[in-house]
Amino acid sequence: MLESREAVLALTTQLVNVESIVNTAGEKAIANSLYKIITDLPYFSKNSSYLTLEKTIDDIHERYNVLAFVKGTKGTSNRTVILMGHIDTVGIDDFNQLKDRACFPDQLMEALKQEELPVSAKEHLESGDWLFGRGVLDMKSGVASHLYLLQYYSEHPEELDGNLVLLAECDEEDSSHGVLSALKVLKSWKEEHGFDYVAAINSDFVSPRYAGDLNRYIYKGTVGKLLPSFFITGAETHVGSCFEGLDPNFIAAELTKQINYNPELCNEAFGETTVPPVSLKQTDLKPSYTVQTALSAYVYYNFFIHSWSPKDVLEKLKEQALIAFERALASFDERYKHYSEASGEPYVELPWTPRVFTYEEMEQMLVAEHGDAFVRHMNEFKEILLQNQELDTRMFAARVVEEAWKWMKDKNPAIILFYSSLYSPRIELTGKTSREQALIDALDEAVEAVQPSYQHPIVTRNFFPYISDMSFVALSDDQEGINAVSKNNPGWGTKHYVEYQDIRELNVPVINIGPYGVDAHKKLERMEMTYSLEVVPNLTNLVIRRLLA
Repeated sequence: MLESREAVLALTTQLVNVESIVNTAGEKAIANSLYKIITDLPYFSKNSSYLTLEKTIDDIHERYNVLAFVKGTKGTSNRTVILMGHIDTVGIDDFNQLKDRACFPDQLMEALKQEELPVSAKEHLESGDWLFGRGVLDMKSGVASHLYLLQYYSEHPEELDGNLVLLAECDEEDSSHGVLSALKVLKSWKEEHGFDYVAAINSDFVSPRYAGDLNRYIYKGTVGKLLPSFFITGAETHVGSCFEGLDPNFIAAELTKQINYNPELCNEAFGETTVPPVSLKQTDLKPSYTVQTALSAYVYYNFFIHSWSPKDVLEKLKEQALIAFERALASFDERYKHYSEASGEPYVELPWTPRVFTYEEMEQMLVAEHGDAFVRHMNEFKEILLQNQELDTRMFAARVVEEAWKWMKDKNPAIILFYSSLYSPRIELTGKTSREQALIDALDEAVEAVQPSYQHPIVTRNFFPYISDMSFVALSDDQEGINAVSKNNPGWGTKHYVEYQDIRELNVPVINIGPYGVDAHKKLERMEMTYSLEVVPNLTNLVIRRLLA
């Protein structure tokens, strides 16, 4: 077993001390710092071309990935394992008056001793085996573990029959520009050095799944994540004549009631179930106050998947949207009748029927109706819209749908369903290929070897439950599933684009062996040192050795 604790702790602290909040200059700073650490290793002084500081592609921010590799000398194998992890963090505003100590664990923990803390956090603080601070858990201790192994094999290449690649990527916490750019480097190294990528090991954090859960989890594959979005049009009216129109917010509210926390929209696979969707934004699109009801509303939801494709999700949500629309109209009609009885004013039968289209369906209708004039207009509109740097991909997509809707001849109320953000693909690791089975076997053997020396159960599960860059090194979806994303994202090819073919060409089985802790993304973010600094590097090392044996 490797004596890793002190070395990984020192590297963790060194990385945490560099504030590297996503979408800030700190991402450049952490990449430069990591690059300097690796540059100073004797192996890379002699082999400088084995290390690169790579700027991300098509990115409005200046930030970099760090990639390095060690070539083993034990044999002539080209088998190569990728060690990956992100170097950006979320912000530090939640630290309030302790912001200046957020990235300095010793100072932060000393200050926390003076604060009222939850019982568990207080116990962890006093135990001496927990480290607090922004990024210690998510996920600089994981990167430090990988860095330690890269350093070890740079000093002992004779123990390695194959190659080891480190990928430390930026921008995991937002749009995954880092890993998507890095695919180009990994591909070029495969061609230049003949690397045969047999597995990837991510080191993102793991946490208890429920109160009292003592398991330390390792994950094979990962959950997929989509952002299904709905543009909802109503019938505008003066609020003094509210039943003469249809408020799109009323439909949006019914839609959220139908979708939010709905267990029918949980995706079960291999005995594991995703959490249900939940709304991340709900608003109307009125630019300012008036006494007219809104013309349109916009809502989007987080949606996790294990086995469903993006096409499956569109079909299921189209059904749910139709149910919500029907219920909204039924409720509207019932209330209108009650109001008419109470006021003595006449009741008029509703002129609307539920209508739900995907963006692809609406676009096909508009092209059929208007031809090239519509296509040219929308292309020009998107180019103008791109100049507004304040629009994120989600609002960009909404504005494109809003503009396209103006071309509809029938402007009766409708719901348009589309995707408005990055699709993080699901990855299944089932042993269906020899490489998948080899990785599963290597992991099982590693856990069996390490478990006797660690007090808590080390448990393997099928899907990493959080969004991660694991999604971008393999692809379980077929082309039809990917087409459902590209054809139903209004910003595709302009504001947003992913070269999924790069992922398909890499297509390496991936697992996650990461640091253990709690309260990631929160002020009391902390990791357990024994597992994170000792067990994680040794588990990872045993998997590497088994795969390259």
